[in-house]
Parts: sequence; structure tokens; C-alpha cells
Amino acid sequence: MNGERCPWCEGSELYRHYHDTEWGVPLKDERALFELLLLEGAQAGLSWATILKKRENYRRAFDGFDPAKIAAYDEAKVAALLADSGIVRNRAKVAAAVGNACACLALHAGGGSLADFLWQFVDGEPIVNHWTHLAEVPARTTQSDAMSKALQKAGFKFVGSTICYALMQSAGLVNDHLTSCPRHAEIAAGLA
Repeated sequence: MNGERCPWCEGSELYRHYHDTEWGVPLKDERALFELLLLEGAQAGLSWATILKKRENYRRAFDGFDPAKIAAYDEAKVAALLADSGIVRNRAKVAAAVGNACACLALHAGGGSLADFLWQFVDGEPIVNHWTHLAEVPARTTQSDAMSKALQKAGFKFVGSTICYALMQSAGLVNDHLTSCPRHAEIAAGLA
């Protein structure tokens, strides 16, 4: 990549690849959004690098992030997940993944989609920010506050405002690449 990447991704090839190919790209695919929702929740209290390193293990362990399969997990499957060293073995986070799958299916049963639900908080279009320094980038916004409250009301867990804002950044609901980063202009122009 020619130009200066956002500084948060330097120091790790995994981070750089994620930054250069995924982070901030507008995403409306249901399965991919559900994956990010669960992974952002799994990150709570941990680094994103930890989750990225375990991402393929999560995909395997959680059946490709298929909400219908996850919603049907029984006690034996939950016990197997809690014994799987390839993921974060936290009982509350595993239970939240199952509950979030049920909440996602309830959205679908009501004729909605996770994509429409999430994108409503930015009126269906990415917010393009123009940050010049990492210190300017917020950890939460009024939109992430509203998203968090609505997700919780719909039965989702591990969806606090900071987690929601991280989801908004990763799924491209906001473009928080610094203006000095080539990805800012590429994504803003729809060239991602």
C-alpha cells in the first residue's frame, strides 16, 4: 500500500491485512455482519489482535456463523465450545453468541434483516469522517448509543455502545480511516 496506513494497524501483518482489505468497507451481507457482531462481542476486554488470531477457529467452532445452527446449540455443544482452546472460553460470551443467534432469527422471523437493523442508525449510508489524528476517533457516538439500546431491546448481549461503534467501524457504517490513509479515499469513493 502506498501512503501512510492508520497507525493502529502497524506492527502486525495480520492487522495490516485486515486494515487494508476489510476494516471500514461497507458490509451488508447478513452472515458477515453476524460474524462481526459476535467477534466484536468476544473482543470485550481483549485486544482485536487476539480475536483476529482466533477468527478461523471461531468460524469452525461456530459453524460458519450460521445463526440457525448456533441458535440450536445444546448444553453439550456449549460445553465443547467452552473446552475449545481455539476461541475465547468465556461462558457469558458463548451464551451471548447463542442468544444473539436467537435474536437474529427473531429479526428475520419479523421480516427484517440484521443488515437493515444495523444500517438504519446511519440512514443506510456510511458516515465519512475526516479524522487527521488517531486521538480524534471516538470510542462511541450517539449512533452507537442508539444502536446499543436497540440491539439490547431486541435481545442481543455484549452490544454496549463501544462494541457497537467498533462494529460500525469494522463493517463500514463509518469510515474512520485517517485522512492520511489511502483507504480513507478509496472507501469514500466506493473503490474498496
